[in-house]
Amino acid sequence: METESKVSSEESSSDLSSSESHETIATENNPDYTAERALWGLTYSPYNTDGSCPDLATVTSQLQKVAGVTSNIRLYSTDCSQLRNALQAISSSNLNLGIHAGLWISDGESRMQSDLDEFIAAAKQYDSSLIKGLSVGNEDLSKGMSESTLIGYINKVRARLQSEGLGHIPVYATEQDALFSQSLAAACDLVQINVHTIFDSAFTSIDASVQSVINRVNTVKANAAKGKLVRVGETGWASAGNTGPSPLTLANEILYVQKFRCAARKSGLEYFYFEAKDALWKQGQAVSEQNFGIFSAQYTPKFDFLDLSSC
Repeated sequence: METESKVSSEESSSDLSSSESHETIATENNPDYTAERALWGLTYSPYNTDGSCPDLATVTSQLQKVAGVTSNIRLYSTDCSQLRNALQAISSSNLNLGIHAGLWISDGESRMQSDLDEFIAAAKQYDSSLIKGLSVGNEDLSKGMSESTLIGYINKVRARLQSEGLGHIPVYATEQDALFSQSLAAACDLVQINVHTIFDSAFTSIDASVQSVINRVNTVKANAAKGKLVRVGETGWASAGNTGPSPLTLANEILYVQKFRCAARKSGLEYFYFEAKDALWKQGQAVSEQNFGIFSAQYTPKFDFLDLSSC
């Protein structure tokens, strides 16, 4: 669902005891849940409102705020020095953030190679242990790329990382859940799926929309993953705009993130909530695409994050 600005670009877990709300959830799959870091992960696109590249000071300021909400961020590309800046900001500010990096491949192999070269240079310059994974693309099958081409890219990236001494970094695709086949899953070190019920053709309730995400994750686990970790790469709710019958309001965005984090927490599901800030840099796109953030474009919280401290 994310677009690039530089080149193209019914069960909530209400039955969880409120006494858990300020405790770390001590399971192997989700060690990062605390009241202070309420979300397992958050997607992060650093671009300024006009689409230009932010400087290191801006990225550092933003990630200091993000680190109060999550312990994991997902990037989509290496352009604008975003991986280097994130690595430097995390290291210099001693932030508890892991980076799940990305390569932008929608514009072809030359762009992928450019992103990959930058990824390797940044990983070698800074602490590569901060990099927890590398997604090769984002929803490229839905943009018309063939599965064989995508698998070929994944294999090329993995081979390059191994030759550069970075073979410890997991490599995988991120695709819509309905398009993730057994063959694609077999080529990936884990299965990362984007699941946005906000675009469904019918709406019943926020509870039902959240449960649909959990059900779709379980379907991918059963039909494609073959025992590999399944992680949600994007899910979220816009506070404005129109995607069909789903009511897009700030109140429903708050309700969705509350309900989803509790359902994911109950399931031990790793996920990246979409997204950190309102994407006003997506100029000319749908209003909904610009309003998924939990922060405004100026990085002020859109709601009280204490609302995320209990289930």
